[in-house]
Amino acid sequence: MAIADNNVVSIEYTVKDAKTGEVIDSNVGQKPLKFIMGKNQIIPGLEKKIKEMNVGEKADILVPAEEAYGQKDENAVQTLPREQFAGIDLQEGMTLYGQGENGETVQVTVKSFNDKDVTIDFNHPLAGKDLMFSVEVKEAREATPEEVMTGQVQEDEHCGSGNCGCSH
Repeated sequence: MAIADNNVVSIEYTVKDAKTGEVIDSNVGQKPLKFIMGKNQIIPGLEKKIKEMNVGEKADILVPAEEAYGQKDENAVQTLPREQFAGIDLQEGMTLYGQGENGETVQVTVKSFNDKDVTIDFNHPLAGKDLMFSVEVKEAREATPEEVMTGQVQEDEHCGSGNCGCSH
């Protein structure tokens, strides 16, 4: 089956930093990642290549930074007064979450800090990195009308609690 927009696609993957070969993330041996094709739920460069694959196919896909998390933006690094981080046990490299201008959740990384200032980076931790994905397409199916509308993949496993949207 050719993969098209509004298909629910399940993949197993390992992603590495293309330059260093360091494994960044993997779901091999775990639950496959499910997403709806064409809904921008995964990085553009990966989505574009998966669309060219078939169920059961494996591929190594190099995704340049521009088609992944973008290039590093030096303007996205800011120094703020330490008082704005009162009560937080700061550590270099730690991730903090805050609210953006439009109420959205933003993720920042603490680059450095001293008694007066804290330097934070709004860039995604993988910005500026070319990524190498080893991917296997496990399955693909037509999304239900509800999945297309909500952008949420409906799981067919029963959770038992009724809190997952199933009718228990």
